[in-house]
Amino acid sequence: MKLWGGRFEGGPSEVFDRFGRSLHFDKTLIDVDLRGSIAHAKGLLKIGILSAEECTKLISTLEAMRGEASQRGFFDNSADEDVHTVVIHKLKERLGADLADKIHTGRSRNDQVSLDVRLWLREQIDSGRGLLTELLGELLQLAHRYPDAIIPGYTHTRRAQPVLWPHYLLAYFEMFSRDWERLGDARRRVNVMPLGSGALAGSGFPVDRDAVAAELGFASVTRNSMDVSADRDFLLDFEHAANLTMLHLSRMAEDWILYTGEEFGWMDLGDGVTSGSSMMPQKRNPDSLELIRGKAGRVFGAYIGLLVTMKGLPMTYNRDMQEDKQPLFDVVDQLLSSIEMATVVVRTATLKPEIALAAVEQSWAVATDLADALARSGMPFHQAHKVVGQLVLESVKAGKTARQWSAETLTAFHPAFTADMAALLDPRAGLSTRNIRGGTGPQAVAGALAEAGIRLREMRG
Repeated sequence: MKLWGGRFEGGPSEVFDRFGRSLHFDKTLIDVDLRGSIAHAKGLLKIGILSAEECTKLISTLEAMRGEASQRGFFDNSADEDVHTVVIHKLKERLGADLADKIHTGRSRNDQVSLDVRLWLREQIDSGRGLLTELLGELLQLAHRYPDAIIPGYTHTRRAQPVLWPHYLLAYFEMFSRDWERLGDARRRVNVMPLGSGALAGSGFPVDRDAVAAELGFASVTRNSMDVSADRDFLLDFEHAANLTMLHLSRMAEDWILYTGEEFGWMDLGDGVTSGSSMMPQKRNPDSLELIRGKAGRVFGAYIGLLVTMKGLPMTYNRDMQEDKQPLFDVVDQLLSSIEMATVVVRTATLKPEIALAAVEQSWAVATDLADALARSGMPFHQAHKVVGQLVLESVKAGKTARQWSAETLTAFHPAFTADMAALLDPRAGLSTRNIRGGTGPQAVAGALAEAGIRLREMRG
């Protein structure tokens, strides 16, 4: 059964019919499609297209279908090409064609699809933001478990400067907080009611769009019917936010894959998020993190695919736009499952503070602290940088670590060094100089942790 056909003497070819079908994926939208039709029926009642009795029959039948949609066999009719056809087909079976056909008055599949996707996506965004708050909470819990631990911070995958463990985790807290905000921004653009736009020129019936919007929980209505028919910006906004979330998840995954490996060895993952090898008995593989990292590429591809689909389309609707849904559904699936997986990983992760500290002490991660001390004493920083660089070179040649220098040997190396600067050979001393807001000093980090806790409570409402 088609929602069109009077213009045609014959039906579509079997190949075209099969090629254009979308029910196998757009049935995901069945519940929101039924909810949208219920709201539309109420709007048609107000303008006299439906009588009170007809509206009651339609709504009760649509509500019944909502309860049946999850049951086996609901989508079995091979003649149905999409989710909208399923609904009309079943309405005709139960109420007769005359009444069933009235539900489409003043509505096109163009604005109906936009409505369905917006209703569905709004709920998925809410789920994603909820999952992000759980991940943020686990990051703070993990930070509080090791409040004083010192780890190496890296640039170019080389040990760079000592940082507090909570400071490192708060970096990801900031990333995922921005993701939470971006998803909220995307939700605001999703949360605009398009019904009443028709195919492209607006509905020919004076349905109260604001009332329908209120019925469905939308914040406002769209302003231009042609824009609605052509618009997939709201999906791109969401997928952009999803891409950045996956990017951050992937970066954290990469970090922890490295840090839990034998070459770094100062973190561990729980048994529940790792797997073994079918051949090598000793292996404990970080598959959960590798899957997150891999799924990021999949999500990025969907975003690029939609951009390329939309970039050359003339106004307004084109059938190309049907190709937005399968990738969208996959983006949502991968995003939500990846956040959920990352939350479990963080919950079960453990730090080995003594190994992380040893990594700092075995390197010259305190070099910048010494250069800063020379600069505070009056030496221009670039000159201080050169002096400390010479100290590091001498140490590398002699096989000495920073902690193997004493006040006496340090002052003997260069007259600009003073005995009290030797304290900075201990990474803890250098951390205390970095209590600037946003820095890794103990006081700054304690304040940032407290502030993060407040922000998280606000996110949770």
